[in-house]
Amino acid sequence: MDVKSAFLNRFIEEEVYVRHPPGFESARFPDRVCKLRKALCGLKQAPRAWYARVSYSSPGLVMGSVDKTLFLLSHGGDTLIVQIYIDDIIFGGSSHALVSSFAEQMSREFEMSLMGELQFFLGLQIKQGPEGTFVHQAKYTRDILKKFEMGDSKPMTTPMSTNTALDADEDGEAVDQKEFRGMIGSLLYLTATRPDIQFAVCLCARYKASPRTSHRQAVKRIFRYLKFTPELGLWYSSGSSLSLRGFSDADHAGFWIDRKSTSGTGQFLGTSLVSWSSRKQTSVALSTTEAEYVAAASCYSQLLWMKATLSDFGLRFGKIPLLVDSTSTISVAKNLVLHSRTKHIDVRFHFLRDHYKKGDIDLVHVVSENQLADIFTKPLELQVEGVDNTLIKGEIESQWTGVIALLV
Repeated sequence: MDVKSAFLNRFIEEEVYVRHPPGFESARFPDRVCKLRKALCGLKQAPRAWYARVSYSSPGLVMGSVDKTLFLLSHGGDTLIVQIYIDDIIFGGSSHALVSSFAEQMSREFEMSLMGELQFFLGLQIKQGPEGTFVHQAKYTRDILKKFEMGDSKPMTTPMSTNTALDADEDGEAVDQKEFRGMIGSLLYLTATRPDIQFAVCLCARYKASPRTSHRQAVKRIFRYLKFTPELGLWYSSGSSLSLRGFSDADHAGFWIDRKSTSGTGQFLGTSLVSWSSRKQTSVALSTTEAEYVAAASCYSQLLWMKATLSDFGLRFGKIPLLVDSTSTISVAKNLVLHSRTKHIDVRFHFLRDHYKKGDIDLVHVVSENQLADIFTKPLELQVEGVDNTLIKGEIESQWTGVIALLV
């Protein structure tokens, strides 16, 4: 549902004064200001006041303890889930009567329009079925291909070659910075449903300040890969378990310019990938163990946030498995005596060791071949046999779907 003038629907509790709006200045009292009775768009109190108004409008609706835009309502054995994004509200529940009652109550309270079943939201296309939900951005992908005149380009089977080594390329020819940043920004939004391009896009984004021809060619390679696989997305199975686990990996000194490592993390709820990241570390790691340790700490911090958020849904978790492919990293986290080898690591990353000691996390070794976070730390070349374009595309979609949806 779409709420009209959402931020104007709540009285504010604080005393806030504003100048006369342009065109409404008082010639009689030019030095006076106006005292607000209701929230205005752009006022920092407006979002908080709007969320509070939503919770007041429906008795029993409780705001999430971590995510303040999440609301839950329990009635008997049924649950209603409400998620707010500015003036758009997504809601659903286990009871059709409960959902209908909430929609009617909100329609009486506010001026709004009901959009029906969720099919399209902020560029995301959602297909719901009895077996699960598929989220993709096929329309958005075709739109950006057309926008940057890549619709007729030759398709590529991977977003980046394994032997690609981007650097500052100061001697290269400079390209239009505005166009390059536009391409990067469009691709970054696409990574909301395309983990397979996360690493390549983030790597190219590091050169937005001074893009060269080589950087633009690398971005065009990503668009040519999107031309080949425009309808890839995320599959969330309805039969998936509700177990929480994470994968973390690191590419030690993988960035050629400053020799900083790249952390790759992926968090799964059952077989569904719900969060991921590919990020350059803030400091140079002195060893592979340190790089992996920092990546594992980053992964667990996200798992900790997800654990707190899922507690609002009544889900409780014991030890959360974190899968890493470095036995030395596991030893550092478990062994409190290795002070001489870890004293140079930033103190803030040692909370991983602290939570292991408390029993909140279980560090598990996984072989590199099964390390799913590997796609967020380096370009991967898919091994595809055959020359038929249709067969190759089907094989690539099958392999990427296996990585993304953890169908292993």
